[in-house]
Amino acid sequence: MTKTPVNTFAFLILSTMLVAAQMEMRSSAPANGKSAGTKTLTGVVSDSMCGAKHMAKDKSPAECARMCVKQGMKYALVAGDKVYTLEGHEAELDKLAGARVTVKGSVSGDVVTVASVTPAADKPAQ
Repeated sequence: MTKTPVNTFAFLILSTMLVAAQMEMRSSAPANGKSAGTKTLTGVVSDSMCGAKHMAKDKSPAECARMCVKQGMKYALVAGDKVYTLEGHEAELDKLAGARVTVKGSVSGDVVTVASVTPAADKPAQ
């Protein structure tokens, strides 16, 4: 009869440890399930609505991006066929709208938390 309380106590301790381990795993993983990391990306500054194809045909890509951002969109980076939403450094992004840039920052899914943004070096001739 004394084994039942001991077994119950051991079961509760193990259950608590398993729950704690699962919670630790969840808290260390990014919310979207994709790994975060610092990267350097090169592309063109646009906006999250238009991406690579600007909708305001009477405006330059820079003017269109700035207009969309004023209307509540975020700046974005078009890097190849991927569009990343950019978080932070809006003043520098505003100056570089429509330009080819290099962005360094923390990437989580398709969102980049910008650490720095600089004009990109010209593409090497091929």
